[in-house]
Amino acid sequence: MTLLMNKPAGADINRPIQHTLTLKVRHAFNTLARIVGMFSGRGYSIDTISLGDAEEPENARLTITSQGDQKIIEQIVLQLEKLVDVLEVHDLTYDSFVERELALVKVACLPERRTEVTQVANIFGAKIVDISGHTLTVEVTGGPDKVNAAIEMLRPYDLQEVARTGTVAMKREYESGARIRL
Repeated sequence: MTLLMNKPAGADINRPIQHTLTLKVRHAFNTLARIVGMFSGRGYSIDTISLGDAEEPENARLTITSQGDQKIIEQIVLQLEKLVDVLEVHDLTYDSFVERELALVKVACLPERRTEVTQVANIFGAKIVDISGHTLTVEVTGGPDKVNAAIEMLRPYDLQEVARTGTVAMKREYESGARIRL
């Protein structure tokens, strides 16, 4: 089942943009390898990919971000739908959706600079999750732009290591102007 892409009026369909795709797949041997192989075999890029359990224990959810114009993304969706263990494919790009990413950022930090790094972390709503005599590890969650900005602000503190999850996304159900009944 594919959701049609709700492209905004006046959108340039020939301009490559980042698309966010969500998939529901069966937990099966080689499912992820088939999906990644489909992308690489056709020369499509994967910017981020996240995989985790779905509502049902036998299924999983994937979020993939990829660059392309509308024709390329339509081809990607069609090819994904043909894969045996793929149950659903949705392109959320033109819909309202929530996306989050997690990054762990380790910076070199002597005790006299901890206050500065902590203040930067606080600005981004991040948490200090590990501390040693010479380093601090900061956990940042949010949209990709927020995570990128936090990493850039921490870069001057001698970035040691960065680990990122990739994007996870889900369509918003709330529609502006809709009445909410409790």
